[in-house]
Amino acid sequence: MDATFPIGQAVFNYRAAAILTKNKYVLLHKQVNESHWALPGGRVEILEDSQTTVKREIKEELDWDIEVHSLLWVTENFFEYKERDYHEIGMYYHASPSKAIEVTTDAFYGEEDDRLIYQWVALDKLENIHLVPEFLKTSLRNFPASIEHKIIKQTFDNFRGNN
Repeated sequence: MDATFPIGQAVFNYRAAAILTKNKYVLLHKQVNESHWALPGGRVEILEDSQTTVKREIKEELDWDIEVHSLLWVTENFFEYKERDYHEIGMYYHASPSKAIEVTTDAFYGEEDDRLIYQWVALDKLENIHLVPEFLKTSLRNFPASIEHKIIKQTFDNFRGNN
């Protein structure tokens, strides 16, 4: 059972993601029908630690075994998605595939049919895409020396156009 809980109009979500980089590229994914990209990963399950989540999600989505190196960012992310207000706790881990993986700039599908599209994106091209959370556009170029805590708080009124 995922650690995601709907509460009225809001949703609490606990997510873990893998930062897979190679040759100045980072692996991103997106839902086929969405415009925004994110780091691959998924929802943490109840009684599962976030490192295990990252390994499980990458195995399920890409059939890759990975090594998790270090936790880089812990985020508290507040946003609107599909007309619901989200409060998401995110764990972002630097990781690498256990075996050699070819970096290609062509988009590809993973193991879960055509639901998710994956693509290696050059780190210096991240400014040109819709990547969420947005701090990743610059932060992925320079990993922090120690874990950073980020609060990403965009007012829900701004999402709804009620400035």
